[in-house]
Amino acid sequence: MLARSSLPLSRVLSSSRSAHSVGFIGLGNMGASMASNLLSDGVSLKAFDLNKSVVEDLASKGASVADKVEDMVDCETIITMLPSSPHVQGTVETLLSAGWSGKTWIDSSTIDPIISKSLGETLEAEGKGKIDAPVSGGVKGAAAGTLTFMVGGASSTLESVRPYLSVMGSNIVHCGSNGSGQTAKLCNNLAMAIQMVGTAEALNMGDSLGLDPKILAGIMNTSTSRCWSSDSYNPYPGVLDGVPASNNYEGGFGSSLMLKDLGLATSAAGAVKSATPLGNATKEIYTMMESMEMGGKDFGAVLQFLKGNCGNKKC
Repeated sequence: MLARSSLPLSRVLSSSRSAHSVGFIGLGNMGASMASNLLSDGVSLKAFDLNKSVVEDLASKGASVADKVEDMVDCETIITMLPSSPHVQGTVETLLSAGWSGKTWIDSSTIDPIISKSLGETLEAEGKGKIDAPVSGGVKGAAAGTLTFMVGGASSTLESVRPYLSVMGSNIVHCGSNGSGQTAKLCNNLAMAIQMVGTAEALNMGDSLGLDPKILAGIMNTSTSRCWSSDSYNPYPGVLDGVPASNNYEGGFGSSLMLKDLGLATSAAGAVKSATPLGNATKEIYTMMESMEMGGKDFGAVLQFLKGNCGNKKC
């Protein structure tokens, strides 16, 4: 775990440069909170997202506004938190074509490790530093600034931006070269998705047999089936407060995003002939949820899918 500096980040960095600006691209459930934490610590930040309301919210907190990606050309550090590999690739190409004058790219999106490595090589050829730094910790961790960053890239590049990561997270793990952070994230999400389906399946079974879900969850959380999906992010409504399951599965980590990550994980595993039978089965479940228009719900909504509750469509 890393201790934060007692000084605002703007002062920590002022000794090495007279002005420093971060461009933050991608302000969804995670990115908006990460950007807000940087602003709270005194970082000069420019924000861009297609959702103008979230950009306006950050502007009210002191951020500058970029009307388009090209407006980020003057930002010394770029942070991206985007949905998929093509989004990140397109953003890198756009900024390089526009003559981006900055030094370092932090990609906190979850994308294909091979593409992440290739983007690192492209940026390095332009004299830029790049790290892949996907995160774990969910929306609550992003808001609290307690995310875990899984970092791939050169040690020197990581150290140059460590102060920023320390504001947004409390655990920074250097996994190796470019792409290794993405590999770690996909392995983590593969296990998390499998655990969520298993947790939901057990809770649904107990409920169907007449057992109070709160009692069963309490037993699971003090027994051998304990996992994050049960004790911190339980998918049964009413078991835990402040989680998506108790808010009609709104917010949190969308099922469609989990499906995307499972696709990346199983594809990467297939490329190196690593068997993922449970991963493949879990991917099929989330594929069916997507077809039932449940992709916008938090991935814990798999419990409702198992119950046959799929909104306006029959499971």
